[in-house]
Amino acid sequence: MKTVLLIALITIAFTARVQQKNFAKITTDLKKSTYGNALLHLVELHSMAGGPVQELIDAIEELINDLEEELEELEFNFQQRTNEHNSLVIGFEQDIQDAVIDVNNTQDTLDNLLFPRREQLEVRIEQIQEYQEANRKKYEEAVLTREQEHEDFEFQVAELNDATAAVDDALALLSSLTNPSLLQIKRFQNSLKNIESKIKSRSKMAPMIKALITLASNQNFSDQGIIGQIVNALNEFRNAIVDSINAQTAAEADAQAEHEEYLAQLDAEFAEFQRQINRLNVDLTATNEKIDQLSEFRDQREADRKQYIAELELENNTYAEETDIYTNLKNEFTRELGISEQALSVVESADFTNIQV
Repeated sequence: MKTVLLIALITIAFTARVQQKNFAKITTDLKKSTYGNALLHLVELHSMAGGPVQELIDAIEELINDLEEELEELEFNFQQRTNEHNSLVIGFEQDIQDAVIDVNNTQDTLDNLLFPRREQLEVRIEQIQEYQEANRKKYEEAVLTREQEHEDFEFQVAELNDATAAVDDALALLSSLTNPSLLQIKRFQNSLKNIESKIKSRSKMAPMIKALITLASNQNFSDQGIIGQIVNALNEFRNAIVDSINAQTAAEADAQAEHEEYLAQLDAEFAEFQRQINRLNVDLTATNEKIDQLSEFRDQREADRKQYIAELELENNTYAEETDIYTNLKNEFTRELGISEQALSVVESADFTNIQV
């Protein structure tokens, strides 16, 4: 029985020494932090004031409960913020992807549809304008050619009229030749040469007048039969001149009509070219407006993409900072909770009257 009591006393003494050592270690650990010192100071003041121990225990337990609630609230708020962050990141990444798609699709439309369309329209307009220039060149050339032809016609008719007048003079001179003198014969021969000078050598009537000159040069005009032949020949020659004038006048009228018809055709072609250019210009204007609209849209979406990237970067940086704050707060709450639990163990110990802060 004594042996059992001795063993019990030794055990109690050993346990007390262990508890004393643990208590000393806990108080030492508490003194390592400002928060722990504050709690130990509170315990010391409560001990000096002789307040009920349970009241102090209740106060520390309430403090522990507050810390646990604050830690739970911190976890809850950070989880909410994490959900919000993930949602924002998904939204920004989707916005960036949509902006990239819009930029690429718009640029593809510009490069493969509108820019080639504009180039085709401009080339076509330039081509038709060249047709117009060629049309006006033909018009001007036709006008100049017709003016030259008309001048030639007037000149030829004037020559033929002069030749007609010369024939009339020759006929009048012949009618006065009854007993011609040498001078009169000479004058008649000169009148024939004058007629010859009025007739171009390329004229089909040139051989006729040469034959008359040859005939007249060998005559003394004493034979009335010869004179009659010459008169008849001159009349035929005159009729041929008149027929030539009439034929050339008719040909001139036909040429003028054809010329006017040709000019009308050129004007109609020019007007059609202009209508085509007008239609192409309307299409070109609409194409340029569409290009401007899509270019503005592309630039805006590119600006949106850069803005979304900046906002995503800002959100990531902000969340990283908030994560650091959360981590620090969680560590602080956890540390303070551990200190509070240590302080509670001190208060619940058998003796804390000798605590020195």
